[in-house]
Amino acid sequence: MTKEENEKRLAYLKSIVSRLPEKPGSYQYYDDKHEIIYVGKAKNLKSRVSSYFHTEVDRFKTKVLVSKIWDISYTVVNTEEDALLLENSLIKKYNPRYNVLLKDGKTYPSICITNEYLPRIFKTRNINKKWGTYYGPYSHIGTMYAILELINDLYKPRKCRQPMTKEGIESGKYQVCLEYHIKNCYGPCVNKQSYEDYQKNIAQAREILKGNTRQILRDMKAEMMALAEDLRFEEAEELKKKFVALDSFVARSEVVSHTITDVDIFTITNDENTAFINYLHVSNGSINQSFTFEFKKRLAENEKELLQLGIVEMRERFKSNSKEIIVPFDPEMELEGVRFTIPKQGDKKTLLELSEMNGKQYKFDRLKQAEKLNPEQKQVRLMKELQEKLGLPKMPYQIECFDNSNISGTDAVAACVVFKKMKPSKKDYKHYNIKTVVGPDDYASMKEVVRRRYERLIEEQQPLPDLIVADGGKGQMEVIREVIQDELNINIPIAGLAKNDKHRTNELLYGFPPRTIQLKVESELFHVLTQLQDEVHRFAITFHRDKRSKHALHSELDDIHGIGPKTKELLLNKLKSVKRIKEADIQALTDVLGASKAQIIYDYFHTDKGLESKEREAK
Repeated sequence: MTKEENEKRLAYLKSIVSRLPEKPGSYQYYDDKHEIIYVGKAKNLKSRVSSYFHTEVDRFKTKVLVSKIWDISYTVVNTEEDALLLENSLIKKYNPRYNVLLKDGKTYPSICITNEYLPRIFKTRNINKKWGTYYGPYSHIGTMYAILELINDLYKPRKCRQPMTKEGIESGKYQVCLEYHIKNCYGPCVNKQSYEDYQKNIAQAREILKGNTRQILRDMKAEMMALAEDLRFEEAEELKKKFVALDSFVARSEVVSHTITDVDIFTITNDENTAFINYLHVSNGSINQSFTFEFKKRLAENEKELLQLGIVEMRERFKSNSKEIIVPFDPEMELEGVRFTIPKQGDKKTLLELSEMNGKQYKFDRLKQAEKLNPEQKQVRLMKELQEKLGLPKMPYQIECFDNSNISGTDAVAACVVFKKMKPSKKDYKHYNIKTVVGPDDYASMKEVVRRRYERLIEEQQPLPDLIVADGGKGQMEVIREVIQDELNINIPIAGLAKNDKHRTNELLYGFPPRTIQLKVESELFHVLTQLQDEVHRFAITFHRDKRSKHALHSELDDIHGIGPKTKELLLNKLKSVKRIKEADIQALTDVLGASKAQIIYDYFHTDKGLESKEREAK
């Protein structure tokens, strides 16, 4: 598109905006193919739409949307509520490219009660409203099965799929099936159960699915008393069993005072690209609906806009007519006859927190599911989290950690382990023999190793790490800083892992002077950092142990020039010890090795020539 064409397009759009009414309504944006790419709502159409064409608009995604608009249409309505409803219906109808994408619950099952003469009740993932009434969807499958099991136990609706009619039952067309014989059905197909009784059970099942269980309990109790007064004790006993079963189910699901009735609860949990809106419905003190919707952001929508959309969508989907909605903040919307409540304490606050917990858990579950399919996603998330916690200039792709190991200053060694993308990169591990430090001086040893490590990387022009983690507290961090910044004049962020009195790592330190970074010890990020610490301990101790082992196995035979491992092994096999080799005469040695090598060994232990050789070795 040329500059002249773009100016002509904007002039046309601004002429439409100038004619827009200052009334509530919904507006639609079209692309060059006259397809709807965005649907919005407004209290004031002119004010809202004109805001998109201000020169000071700085949101990148909004600028992209404006660059795609070629035409605008709008619909005026009477109230803001009507604008919300219209926006919601148009988004679902046209699924515009730049609107929030609702990932609805088509993958979750619902419970269906069919429209048949003898209705059936079953779970399904296929919604076809001409076949019956649907309750759900249920994001928690266990809850759905518990309700189905309760209904089957109480009312035993038929399980067979055979179409049944009144005429067929009256003419004796049908026969009972296995479900009747195993007492999972009362046999309405052969009039073992009356049509009226069957329909009464279905009606009560509908009320249970709606969450109106307390009214059913009251009706059951009244009927039970009436049967007892008429001395129909067996029927009263059967009804009592149903009453107890339903009452037990209600007791398990009750979470607040039963004085709270017919209330909706909405909360929102956000991340950069997605919003999770949880919906709870409470009736008679029991939660009878809980679901979390996932909204994919397209234009960096704020929480209020998303919550408004979620409230309209979910109340419509779940057919809620509640007159009170509990929310975490004012959504700045009006619904006729509805009161919004932001609780500060009490049972309603408990419900709000429960909704928030469900939303956060759903977000966590979705994240885990995505990370199973794409493990790198988890690594990037942890790198971003560490970057944010420490305020690093870039994500810490490469992290290095150092540790020393010695016993009373002997066989002193050090190790460096490397993590890349939060995973061990074992091919990059390095171990070092301490060369310049005498005695057990951990700080001096650390300085030597860090200096040697990064002088070499600089000399070889190898990439430097994005973060150095000191296996220790402030002291270790300081000696690393002295080498990195004061001596080598390079800038690498330095963190430290400090231990508590029980020698357990319990905090992450960063900065100079070091400050404690708030990080839960049970978090995934802290687990990765302690894994880094454990790995450098393991690598350093293993190298130190190997070095000690070699030192312990060293003998005087190793210092004799001209005597190799095979000769040494042969001598030890025949004479059993270095002491007996020292004491052996020339003939005994000759019998084992031959004259030439026997003379070398004998001279080493018994002559001045051997003494000179020992002195040279000592030097």
